[in-house]
Amino acid sequence: MKVMKPIQVYRGQYLESSHSIHVAVVDKDGRLLYFYGDPERMTFPRSSMKPFQAIPLIETGAADSFSYDNAEIAIACASHAGESFHQETILRLLERLGIQEDDLQCGTHTPWNLERYKELLRKGKDVTPVYSNCSGKHAGMLAAAIHMKEDIATYREVEHPHQQRILEAIETICDFPKEKIKLSVDGCGVPVHQLPLYNAALGYARLANPDSIKSVNRIDIVKRIRDSMMEFPEMVGGTNRFDTDLMKAYKGRIVSKAGAEAVQCMGLIQEGIGIAIKVEDGGTRAVNVAAMEVLNQLGYKEENLFTNLARYVHAPVLNARKEKIGEIRANFHLEEALSRGK
Repeated sequence: MKVMKPIQVYRGQYLESSHSIHVAVVDKDGRLLYFYGDPERMTFPRSSMKPFQAIPLIETGAADSFSYDNAEIAIACASHAGESFHQETILRLLERLGIQEDDLQCGTHTPWNLERYKELLRKGKDVTPVYSNCSGKHAGMLAAAIHMKEDIATYREVEHPHQQRILEAIETICDFPKEKIKLSVDGCGVPVHQLPLYNAALGYARLANPDSIKSVNRIDIVKRIRDSMMEFPEMVGGTNRFDTDLMKAYKGRIVSKAGAEAVQCMGLIQEGIGIAIKVEDGGTRAVNVAAMEVLNQLGYKEENLFTNLARYVHAPVLNARKEKIGEIRANFHLEEALSRGK
């Protein structure tokens, strides 16, 4: 018998493609509540780790030293779309740090916001590092290195003291020994951390409700990061971006951050629950549909909000004329975990 995969892509009424997924739903005390697929799958959460990578920015005192406001804390956690307000925020930060745009070692890519890219083309300008979706994270890393009087030319190397601080923060928040965390290189050139999906979800449970974190000082830091992301969701993503739209819709109730290769992590504030999702083949078109279905099954379906987020619930398949000729649907049920707490 043919087994249907959990995310299905229809052209008209006919199934054309499908995607496998893995899901872990964990509470702040480390209990695995629900799962789909393999909740222990070793995964690079990619940019979903940015809120934890921002912890040393605050913990070193750099954020306060350079007068970071909440919008700037949010953009340190961002995969932003390169819109004008993102660019302006990063440039203001660089000016306060006393460094140049060339000091950002994140590389360049075209802005994800198409209108911003068209504007650049009309003006005959080229993209620069500030347009990188990771420029806020890199600015934060530089801020900490400058504040700690460390070498800024090597700030993205794994041996750099700041990257070691980030590794320790991820170890602690996600409760996974750093000697077991596998390291590689992210798209923007900094270290990227591989750990079980379960532990990424646990990290987001603690981001949602940091009270179980042992360090009182770090509890306040994580709350500051979480609240900044929810206060300025447009800084985290941008126009027509899932993280931004979700946090705006569920104002003060969900903190959300996507990662490359079809990762999505979310924290449910009131419940202290973390969710981590990985689409097996890296198909980004599947991940938002999966995320909305997980929220649905966890009791977060509110008709008015789901209507406003309809393009993520059943993502449309469009042709070159922007006509809807199919849709992407979820077809899975979370399994309840039995005695799988850590």
